[in-house]
Amino acid sequence: MSRNLDVGMAQMGPTARHATRGEVVKRMMELLHEAAERKVELLVYPELALTTFFPRWHIEDEEEMLSFFEEEMPSEATQPLFDEAARLGIGFCLGYAEVLTDDEGVTHRYNTQILVERDGSQVARFRKIHIPGHADNQEWRPFQHLERYYFESGPGGFGVWRAFGGIVGMAICNDRRWSETYRVMGLQGAELILIGYNTPYFYAADPQQNALQNFHNHVVMQAGAYQNGCWVVGVAKAGTEEGVENIAQSVIVAPSGQIVCQTITDGDELAVARIDLDFCRFYKENVFNFDLYRVPEHYRIISETRGAILPPEPE
Repeated sequence: MSRNLDVGMAQMGPTARHATRGEVVKRMMELLHEAAERKVELLVYPELALTTFFPRWHIEDEEEMLSFFEEEMPSEATQPLFDEAARLGIGFCLGYAEVLTDDEGVTHRYNTQILVERDGSQVARFRKIHIPGHADNQEWRPFQHLERYYFESGPGGFGVWRAFGGIVGMAICNDRRWSETYRVMGLQGAELILIGYNTPYFYAADPQQNALQNFHNHVVMQAGAYQNGCWVVGVAKAGTEEGVENIAQSVIVAPSGQIVCQTITDGDELAVARIDLDFCRFYKENVFNFDLYRVPEHYRIISETRGAILPPEPE
């Protein structure tokens, strides 16, 4: 038995700081129409797909800052994308900056992904949990990484949803580097995890990692897929954007940990693979059968005694 799903990665090249939403949505629509020609059922766009990666600047003017955020989704600018995707019968995952006011009048800013089914119905929104970077303007850097200035951590944790004939979860960029991201969703039966990212080659805090950026990008997603018996789709906003070079190499990773599809440019590019959600079963029912092989009480014992099990430091 197979549960096949044709998945497309809508990798995007650089977006200028002053690009309009209309200009960006036009590019996204072009990828959508190409996806329709290739019979894609689920199209995955990158993190913060609608704008440049604005956390590289310390923007103090509130009006300018909020110009990068969406108050509603779909917005006026993105409604044509939603409408066209529904007409074509293509579901999609889209990353964007979200601002909202809660019932108590408190304003929140999130790094968000929305998942939309093939009929246009909204399945879920996920808000990034692991917020990287810094909150203060660090002028020694060649460019800033101010996600902690612009965004707060999402309040909902890592959920999964029944969609596209399977069990689907979401994560965003830095979330992909943490093993618990995949494990929390894996424990809920995740079969497919969708991840968008914007990742520069240059890491100011530890430049020795620069040459390893593509390796690190892939190894965490491959490990997460294999150790949790699920498919992982990681899609980049790539290329040199406002003087900052970002990694590309968007990938679809099988539950075996193998890369089955990868982009080859650093611009707007569609790459497509047919995945079988039933392939997850071979790993979930065998080597990573959580119910049979996990011993969670051991983790609790180690956590409670970790201070006692280490030898004392030398005086």
